[in-house]
Amino acid sequence: MWLSPRVLHWRRVPSSQQYFFGVESGLNENCDSGETVTTRTTTTIAGSTRRPRTLRDTSISGWRKVGPAYHAKKRVLDLAVCLAALPMIAPVLIACAALVKLSGPGPLLFVQERTGQGGHRFKMYKFRTMVQDAASMKEQMRGSNRMGGPDFKVLNDPRVTPVGRFLRKTSLDEIPQLWNVLVGDMSLVGPRPTSFESDTYDLWHTERLEVPPGLTGLWQVAGRGEIGFDERVRLDIAYVRNRSMRLDLSLLIRTIPAVLSQRGAY
Repeated sequence: MWLSPRVLHWRRVPSSQQYFFGVESGLNENCDSGETVTTRTTTTIAGSTRRPRTLRDTSISGWRKVGPAYHAKKRVLDLAVCLAALPMIAPVLIACAALVKLSGPGPLLFVQERTGQGGHRFKMYKFRTMVQDAASMKEQMRGSNRMGGPDFKVLNDPRVTPVGRFLRKTSLDEIPQLWNVLVGDMSLVGPRPTSFESDTYDLWHTERLEVPPGLTGLWQVAGRGEIGFDERVRLDIAYVRNRSMRLDLSLLIRTIPAVLSQRGAY
């Protein structure tokens, strides 16, 4: 098995005079019959006001080189956005906390071990959106799982409280993860951290662990809960191989309409 991503196309959008490029990630798998089957996914991941000089300029197969300057600027961006946002979101945090407390018995925050950069496990924080005994009910609902692979998603999950459903739809339940960004467990942009450990991953999945996990990324912009785990990993690898400050800023901006549209959020 090997991952063979490459640039599929670039196109010009006359109204905005911008060039966009699409990334095609192909996963080649050797089947029992000896045939090689290729599955592909395509997404537009960045825009530019100039035409790429060559396809090599935007290829994800070459691994964009990033140095200490990029990592330093990314960390400064994380801290600046978090510290600037805290005074503005403080009333929202208080309101969400009050709603969660009124929604029923249980802790204010949901704390879960997640897998981050290099397979490191850390505690990730969210507002609690489920009933108190949700974990014990999970095994009974395995047959309703909509996702393949290690993911677990249930449409109209009965464990989710009415307040929790609102918080999930609006992504307000994720706000406490700003603390994870501040302490360096996460970044604003990157692959989402998984609840399952790295030994659950296929070998090709592990490339997504080369960067810190993020609050948002290509997956959130492309469709969130509508995308299966393997497709998410392909998008994560596209990000890892093309990461730059320009792409990070683009994804942060594009997250706003993605959250407002509530597409794939449940």
